[in-house]
Amino acid sequence: MSHYRTKHAPIEPLSASNHNKAPQPLVGPDTDRRATIGTDLMSYEQLEEFGRELDTVRQRVLDDLGQADADYIRRVIKLRNAFEVLGRIGLFMPFFWPAFVAGILLLGVAKILENMEIGHNVMHGQYDWMNDPLVNGQKYEWDNVAPAQEWKHGHNYMHHTYTNIHGMDRDIGYNMFRIDAEQPWYPSHRFNLPLAFVLMLLFEWGVMYHGVELDEYLAGRMDKAEFQGRKKRAMRKIRRQLVKDYVAFPVLSLALVPFTSWWTPVLVLAGTFVANVIRNIWTFLIIFCGHFPAEVETFKEEEAQNETRGQWYLRQLLGSANISGSKPFHVLTGNLSYQIEHHLFPDIPARRYGDVSADVHRLVEKYDLRYNTGRLSKQLWSVASQLHQLSKKPDDPYKIGNSPESKALRRAKREAEAERRAQEQAAAH
Repeated sequence: MSHYRTKHAPIEPLSASNHNKAPQPLVGPDTDRRATIGTDLMSYEQLEEFGRELDTVRQRVLDDLGQADADYIRRVIKLRNAFEVLGRIGLFMPFFWPAFVAGILLLGVAKILENMEIGHNVMHGQYDWMNDPLVNGQKYEWDNVAPAQEWKHGHNYMHHTYTNIHGMDRDIGYNMFRIDAEQPWYPSHRFNLPLAFVLMLLFEWGVMYHGVELDEYLAGRMDKAEFQGRKKRAMRKIRRQLVKDYVAFPVLSLALVPFTSWWTPVLVLAGTFVANVIRNIWTFLIIFCGHFPAEVETFKEEEAQNETRGQWYLRQLLGSANISGSKPFHVLTGNLSYQIEHHLFPDIPARRYGDVSADVHRLVEKYDLRYNTGRLSKQLWSVASQLHQLSKKPDDPYKIGNSPESKALRRAKREAEAERRAQEQAAAH
């Protein structure tokens, strides 16, 4: 806590003007080929103008970042710390149930703030321009079993660069669900909804496993050294989290046993587990409702190759969904309830997304585009309905992953892609 007693140097105006940790558009090997993203909605000239207008919005926000933004994130960190301290104290009072239940809820909220408004946003580099080690996105490690290093690669780079592109964005279905009609159907997809429920309860563990990328290693797309490194980092982080939550604090509560009962450490452990589940459920709901409602679009790699900045922006807009709500609601979501604005400007402090949404709405109306938004209940129902609908076996055999027709189609695509690349290499030589 000594950091907070240190007087911070004031933030100079325009400190963030040159801040840039934004993903780059997708550039393919065929530089003569133009991406087709959005050409059914706008002309190439309009797409270029759309990109320039959003770049202008982005720069205006960067030029305005300063002391108020720095003060905000420091206040949220202090609030998170206060909630965690009060929550831990409440857990040490199982003999007084109101305090114990309040402790579980406060610790759950502290973990939500830590993962959503602090960890996620800080690790995006949103506050790197402050030059404060407390919010340095390169060094920050969050309260989660998923190591920051793997999460930043899979999320900041892969997901935000290749958003909703089949075969490139690993977040499409998390390799567990069928969330888009373009994905091949397999028998395991019958369990879309039950698997989603299990993942919701254990979401931090799913994020950790997702970052290890065991499937990529088994498929031969990752070398053994890289996989072993990921596995070691994951195990190290798991041990750290388990010791902190399920060993250290229950052991400390042993001092209360003479005054209470032998079950006090057990209840401290159980209360911490429930707080983690509360965080997992909330995080899952916000993430899925921002990415997988029915009208969110997905794309093919060939559509996005050599996309312009305007096309990249449009892909983010069409591939995301917002959740409406009150200001406290937005804070608890890490402002990821403004998922569209987050995908457009992932490295801008999320507290600015509410203001930015007015500019995005203006451009959506100008170019007659779709802006997917709705209350949490609406978006959640849309996600659940989509998961249920896509769990059913398709009538089209080409959409069934293990059918002869589907296998032949994928083989033909691989052969065509290999031939195209061979021709490009030959032309280059």
